[in-house]
Amino acid sequence: MTISRRERRWRVTLVIALLIAAHFYVRPWLGSRVAPDLLLLAMMLVAIRSRPGTAAVVGFLIGLTTDVLTPARFGAGALAHTVVGYLAAWGRAVFFPDNLIVNAGLFAAGVWARNLIVLLASGAAPGEMMSSLLLWSTLQAITTALVGVVVVVMFRNWLAIRLDE
Repeated sequence: MTISRRERRWRVTLVIALLIAAHFYVRPWLGSRVAPDLLLLAMMLVAIRSRPGTAAVVGFLIGLTTDVLTPARFGAGALAHTVVGYLAAWGRAVFFPDNLIVNAGLFAAGVWARNLIVLLASGAAPGEMMSSLLLWSTLQAITTALVGVVVVVMFRNWLAIRLDE
């Protein structure tokens, strides 16, 4: 059964919409600093399927959304998401996004790098930066990677991702 390009786009759009909805409706119930970042996960799924420019624009828009909702300096999230989106799209040419472990590593590295850039851009104190990066960012990266693996496995046919077995 062949799936048209248009139908594949609708399926990917539906998965991204589900992740965005879950970010705003399910994630607040978790109420922890280590809750998975589903917006970043959605951005990473778009980034590994698109060109670096498109991924940067999507990252910028998601970053603006997070800037409105977080107390960090305005623009720090937009900068961080733009850079991470661009690098994730560029990195798909270097890495093989069809491997489940590579996907998990990409999701975890994206969260950690985003948090690092936000902390640097918002002028966090060195002590706060170290505790945040070493503890909270690492735990959030792990939870986001785990959720990302579940999403990729559940929707691998919809996302057109071949997983090496």
